[in-house]
Amino acid sequence: MNALRPRPSTGRRMADQSVRILAVGASLLGIFFLAWILLEVSRRGIGAVNWDFFFAPPAPPGFAPAGLSAPIVGTLLMTGLSVLIGVPVGVLSGVFLSEVARGTRLAAGVRFCINVLMGVPSIIMGLFVYTILVLPLGQFSGFAGAVSLAVIMLPVVARTTDDMLTLVPNALRESALALGAPRWRVTFDVVLRAAKTGMITGVVLAIARVSGETAPLLFTSLNSVYMPTSLAEPTSNLTVTIFNYAMSPYADWQQMAWGASLLITVSVLGVTIFARTAFRERTK
Repeated sequence: MNALRPRPSTGRRMADQSVRILAVGASLLGIFFLAWILLEVSRRGIGAVNWDFFFAPPAPPGFAPAGLSAPIVGTLLMTGLSVLIGVPVGVLSGVFLSEVARGTRLAAGVRFCINVLMGVPSIIMGLFVYTILVLPLGQFSGFAGAVSLAVIMLPVVARTTDDMLTLVPNALRESALALGAPRWRVTFDVVLRAAKTGMITGVVLAIARVSGETAPLLFTSLNSVYMPTSLAEPTSNLTVTIFNYAMSPYADWQQMAWGASLLITVSVLGVTIFARTAFRERTK
């Protein structure tokens, strides 16, 4: 019987090298645009960042001191509330899909709905919350803004949690169950712990996405120049303030808009780096 002739490796090597070159080129292109954005925002916005920027209230054009203390506080309050609403619901949804209803038609239907929800434009989310909260209550509010951000955050967290839990080996579940642990304890003490790094990354990605949303807040929280004392009223926020200031003809407001853009960019980058560093897998 004749031995099979080995396939020539030249074509495979060329294909491998081509894919490597394309992958490296795409990565470098992404890094280039990221660096360009960071440099441009830093160059234009660093001049507005000072003590008054963080602690002084907004002021009319040409008046000093002028700052963005109210939008900063309002953004922190609404983002924090959206995390409290969206993250637990998203995590529990991912747990349901991966651990409770795995392989069922119900899970497939819920997963399809989550995928569709991830692709819905944020302005539609804002219009939806405007219909169910703002119109019945008769006013814009920071609470409605937080709910709109939570709705945007929920499918990202749910999908990431589902994917990360699916990657946990079944042998780990079976081993814990064989020791006599109940199913709920296996899920929360073993499976979630094994997937925590990827889940935290998903939460950070969700926060990064909602931190720059403007359209849903125009329909829900609107904006205000006053320091927020309650989320039951129109609430000042950075993204809508950036929109208003950047579209104005006043140079000092435009400078403040660049400063606010720099603040959001650095904050998202800092949170991402902290999460990846603090929760990375420890290797011995």
